[in-house]
Amino acid sequence: MEFYNKKKRLGDILIDARVINEEQLLAALSAQKQNGLKLGETLIDLGFTTEVEIANALHRQLNYDYVILSELKIDQDIIKLVSEDILRKHTVMPFEFKKGYPNILRVAMANPLDFLAIDDIAIITNFQIEPVVATSQDIAATIDRYYGNIEALKVAQRYTQERDSLIRLEQSPDGPTEEVENAPIVMLVRSIIEQGIRQRASDIHIEPLEDELRIRFRIDGVLSRGRRYNMNLMPAIIARLKIMSGMDISEKRKPQDGRITMNVGRAEYDIRSSVVPTIFGEKFVLRIADKSGYTRDKRELGFTQEELERFDKMISKPHGIILITGPTGSGKSTTLYTMLSSLNRDGVNLITIEDPVEAHIPGVNQIQVNEKVDLTFANALRSILRQDPDIIMIGEIRDQETAEIAVKASVTGHLVASTLHTNSAAGTVTRLTDMGVEPFLLSEAIAGVIAQRLVRKLCPDCKRKRQASENEKQILGHFSSDELQIYEAVGCMKCSDTGYIGRTGVYEILQVSPKIREAIRKKMPADNIAEIAQAEGMKPLRTRAVELVLDGTTSMEELLRISVDDN
Repeated sequence: MEFYNKKKRLGDILIDARVINEEQLLAALSAQKQNGLKLGETLIDLGFTTEVEIANALHRQLNYDYVILSELKIDQDIIKLVSEDILRKHTVMPFEFKKGYPNILRVAMANPLDFLAIDDIAIITNFQIEPVVATSQDIAATIDRYYGNIEALKVAQRYTQERDSLIRLEQSPDGPTEEVENAPIVMLVRSIIEQGIRQRASDIHIEPLEDELRIRFRIDGVLSRGRRYNMNLMPAIIARLKIMSGMDISEKRKPQDGRITMNVGRAEYDIRSSVVPTIFGEKFVLRIADKSGYTRDKRELGFTQEELERFDKMISKPHGIILITGPTGSGKSTTLYTMLSSLNRDGVNLITIEDPVEAHIPGVNQIQVNEKVDLTFANALRSILRQDPDIIMIGEIRDQETAEIAVKASVTGHLVASTLHTNSAAGTVTRLTDMGVEPFLLSEAIAGVIAQRLVRKLCPDCKRKRQASENEKQILGHFSSDELQIYEAVGCMKCSDTGYIGRTGVYEILQVSPKIREAIRKKMPADNIAEIAQAEGMKPLRTRAVELVLDGTTSMEELLRISVDDN
């Protein structure tokens, strides 16, 4: 076939496409000898290029088609042609027969120059193979989608054979062996976590029900319907997760917390694990944090240009306290870490106190709270004030003692950043005075407050226009009889039938002006402070959310979900 005549090396193709240069190729080839990975993976690891850039270069230079598998529905007859282990081994995915050529099978490949893989698939399927370019992440996610349940059934069939030996092998003094790593339950647990990560899940719930085990992923803040597994898998899955988390596997009556670090798709993920006993068995929840996700660029958070200017002005102050507020799961940690990344530079001593440390930031001194040895937020804060800090980040202000020390530290020449659980920016001020912080001290200390929520973004491929109802027009502030068009969620292959892809932040940024300082000193109610702030240009959360509905970014359902507590 014509595809075999294009025997050109990947490195040369990427240089011709100006994706990398000669120097970068030589560096990658040298690194490849050490790590044993494929050239493409090595180039991505070194930061010289990305999966999408490589795929586009192969598409342009070799005239291969480019496919996005997540947008397609693959016929079951094609799914049955090749086993999952072969597809994962070569990072390939057959997806259709060529139109008019029933003997040619089109196969998505991360590297269409991998002729060994092409030969393998041709021999296994007995079809001629036409390579099509796709990213390895897209291929892996598609394999998950079509083969996840099949793999679980295989594990269930093999489970009884290895039930007694699994824990004994894992606890051997020599540490994890190849036999352990290839054990069915070990492979299933890893597969569940990898699938969750590839589907952008923030949490994985492993829940024992009365007669089955349910696995659910929280994606964009909403739990999926989940997969159901045979209940006899539960003891081994829980035991495996406890071992990975560093928990006591013999303790089944008390809650336990742990931590797992995993590499998936060349990215490192920090996973916080929690297990609690329920009436049907132990329930595990895994909270997934992509370490790179906490150090993103501030422009990626969803700020408008005006909000970005307010944000920059706030963090440029030499001292004062900046507070980020909102309910659990509203993205406070991401905003806080993004702020730290902006402030982290040579010549600055930046110290954090966290519970737990969410992500490691190079050049930052990070302290983990440990109440067992009386290392509380307040005690740690007292100690680091003697460490000559310029900037202090406190994971959360939970009590009066921490609040008072933080405020005093900000008055004495330090920039302090922290989070608080309140519903609005103005409500944060009154919350601190209610906690016992003196109003005159707070008025001098506070540099600004950011209240935030997260809303799901409508899938651009399937969102649908519709007329707003009279009630919706009132909520959106349109009282005229004119028609108003808004968008609603529909669902397609690309968004896994949810109607949404990703989330964006909705912000309310309160900059502290002389008038607001005076209001704080006089201990005015939150409503009065909010009125002053809005007169000076602050947009309330609800107003900003309404704008996102009107421009088609999100839906009415999302607006109502985040503004229950807001007026």
